[in-house]
Amino acid sequence: MSAAQDLPIAVNTFVWHSPLDDDALAATIRDISSWGYEGIELALENLGDWDSEAAAAQLRDHGLVSAIGAVFGPGRELAAASDDVITHTRDYVRGAIDTAVAHGSALVIGPMYTSVGRSWRLDADERRAVVQQLRESYRHLGDYAGERGVRLAIEPLNRYETSVVNTAEQLMDIIDPLPAETIGVNLDTYHMNIEEASLTAAFQMVGDRLLHLQVCGNDRGVPLRDHMDWDAIRADLVAIDYCGMLGFESFTADNASISTAASIWRPFAPTQDDLARDALTELRRWRSGWPTP
Repeated sequence: MSAAQDLPIAVNTFVWHSPLDDDALAATIRDISSWGYEGIELALENLGDWDSEAAAAQLRDHGLVSAIGAVFGPGRELAAASDDVITHTRDYVRGAIDTAVAHGSALVIGPMYTSVGRSWRLDADERRAVVQQLRESYRHLGDYAGERGVRLAIEPLNRYETSVVNTAEQLMDIIDPLPAETIGVNLDTYHMNIEEASLTAAFQMVGDRLLHLQVCGNDRGVPLRDHMDWDAIRADLVAIDYCGMLGFESFTADNASISTAASIWRPFAPTQDDLARDALTELRRWRSGWPTP
């Protein structure tokens, strides 16, 4: 059984920034470390948005662990697209893996299949074809990641953001034949609240392939200040011996493109700093309830 201290509490840079740059990253690392965060999810919208070596030094100086967030904006597709588009998208994911290596992160997380916001009705034959294309891409990318000590954690999204992977069951169907050493799962309580008939069943289905968990309220606000049963979620995580990060992910309404993509139309706290600090307070309290091994 994992101890509470084995579960670093992290925050996603999308809470404040899009895209992230060197100055914003340095300030964010300094601030969240001073508040007590132990980790950070670094949204990588474009390769080279920030200096990996400088980021690595800052993370070491502040004692933060990290995960690289792969961002699948328009034109990034690992299936249901031309060979050129798929090749370029694989190149981007390899770049994200290289970025993770550069500053000591063991994970690249995110909805790595088709671009966020792209949705269409897949018939049975088309879904089979998409699944095969994704498996082929994941095999290549998983080999590349594994050779570098990195794992890929794929994230299901809700029905309003994709029609490809909405549930843990759909994702496990895709990745089940692939090596667990390199390909796993990133679940997000926000999406799960919309799509999973049972959160417990989803966690049990994923089991030890759950590499990363993103935690926020059902409204994308502060976790534990919403209607979800967080005691039950904690019990589910204990049952599968989850030992990854607890990553708070939300978004700023101040950036037009990101607020539209994530449907963020109102603030969840007086400031984004308040939002992040409140989330940390609640997650610390929640984590303190983890049973002692």
